[in-house]
Amino acid sequence: MGSIQATVVDACTRDGRGGSPTTVVIDDATLTDDERHAIASTAGTSHTAFVDTSAADAPAVRFFTTKGELTNCGHGIIAARAVLLHRSGATQHHGHQRTGNRTFAITATRRHDGIEVWFDQGIIALRDCAGAATSGIIAALGLTPNDVIANDLRIASPGTPRLLVPVRHRRTLLAMRPDFARLAAECRRLGYLGCFTYALSPTARTADARMFAPAIGVDEDIANANSAGCLAAHLMDTSRNGGIEVHQGDMLGRPSSVFATATQTRNGIVARIGGVARHQLRHGSRRTT
Repeated sequence: MGSIQATVVDACTRDGRGGSPTTVVIDDATLTDDERHAIASTAGTSHTAFVDTSAADAPAVRFFTTKGELTNCGHGIIAARAVLLHRSGATQHHGHQRTGNRTFAITATRRHDGIEVWFDQGIIALRDCAGAATSGIIAALGLTPNDVIANDLRIASPGTPRLLVPVRHRRTLLAMRPDFARLAAECRRLGYLGCFTYALSPTARTADARMFAPAIGVDEDIANANSAGCLAAHLMDTSRNGGIEVHQGDMLGRPSSVFATATQTRNGIVARIGGVARHQLRHGSRRTT
């Protein structure tokens, strides 16, 4: 028997409220993957971050949902770094984090309404997507071809591909009722993590968005920070405006905000992602066998 330290953090809050509840577990590396999966399945949140602090200069973080391990999780990174800063008692931290085979530069800063975290997402690979190739996904989302801006359909990948789906009108976006079973099958068939649907504001400085990823066990994400970075990269690629604030979670009663900026480099478009995390009251130890 052993105990684990688990904290629930609201990641990517908006104006001090909402955000995506994310479980953060301080992992001493003795847990097996089956135990991590079991913890994630019973945590009561959509994502669980397991933090190995044995390398203090660059802690390793792994992410699990009820379906299994993810290669990355943007709002999970924000939640994990908020917990580490809180535990340290410091007011600010500049450092690195390891996830999978990548190391991210991270900044975390205390503020009155939580802890603000920014991380470098790295290069975003973008490619066009013909509307005909995604007709099944559009239908599974509960949309018609006239609801989307077909010329702006893009496949974006910071490591795992997802489909960016521009919806013409915010009211259409908010009214969406996907067929999750069909959408999961279509995403698996095409190799997508999920679908990031969004409607830009007239200034293209903010966007309302909804992320559907039933193929990985998350029908709808309250916040999807990596997809916000992908959207910033797409905007940089098409309009040279690489800054965006993405609002999600309103339909789930958990308003969230993710900030993303994209920059063109000689190696490709890179993105930086930010959000504010706030600790929930419930936390403590759990027993494992």
